[in-house]
Amino acid sequence: MKPQATIALYLLVAVLLLAAGCTGVDHREQDAAIVVAVTIAPEQEFVERVGGDHVRVVLLVPPGADPHTYEPPPGILADVAGADMYAAVGSGVEFELSWKDKIAALNPGMLVVDCSRGVDLISTDPHIWVSPRNAKVMVENICRGLIEVDPENATDYRRNADAYREELDALDAEIADALARSGVTKIMVYHASWAYFARDYGLVEVPIESEGKEPSPQRIEHLVRQAEEEGIRVIFASPEHSTRSAEVIAKEVNGTVVQVSPLAGDYLANMRRVALAFAESGGP
Repeated sequence: MKPQATIALYLLVAVLLLAAGCTGVDHREQDAAIVVAVTIAPEQEFVERVGGDHVRVVLLVPPGADPHTYEPPPGILADVAGADMYAAVGSGVEFELSWKDKIAALNPGMLVVDCSRGVDLISTDPHIWVSPRNAKVMVENICRGLIEVDPENATDYRRNADAYREELDALDAEIADALARSGVTKIMVYHASWAYFARDYGLVEVPIESEGKEPSPQRIEHLVRQAEEEGIRVIFASPEHSTRSAEVIAKEVNGTVVQVSPLAGDYLANMRRVALAFAESGGP
């Protein structure tokens, strides 16, 4: 973080503490909802489905923003300073590597939940949520966190979590069936963010970029040759990253670029769109 940003952060904390001291009122008395901060939009759906009317969610990285570089504005940090719980992804998302400790320092009394607890992690990919099976684990961790900060509504949280996990089971079965029938075995993507999805459904992910860097001309040439040999005609990109290299490869193989986002909101609908796009990528 830049020195100016650090100064602004601590000034913000000072203002918030002063405000709290002047009012003498705990934030939960002013707002009956449990305030939960989340890193990404898919988690927002998880928390809202489990928490229902009992929660208000503060989203740190909005859809379309790149978690590798995004910095939250002071207004969002002010909301986090009054949160009861932070549902951190926990799998090494770049934003959390930079901000998690700073966010915890803003609000020492806030419960920090590691949503990756219980997930079989892939060290090279932090995008655990693109697997509905992992999403079930994340939902369970969120449910337990909400029960810890708000035990009075434990029955509601458990009922909501169980219902949503059933929907995730149905989504998982739907995706597995669609991909099995499609015959697709490889997906070429600009940014390597689908490893968990690929592991669940027997796909091989072929990334264009490497370690956040644009591919070299030699790498592009290799990928074009691979796409031609294996009949890959759809190159996947995302709104959070450049599409330039994907467009170069697609042009060389007379293919198309299709955008799919791992960070979009409306998780269930988005994952259905992604699965359909992958399944149709092997069509004539």
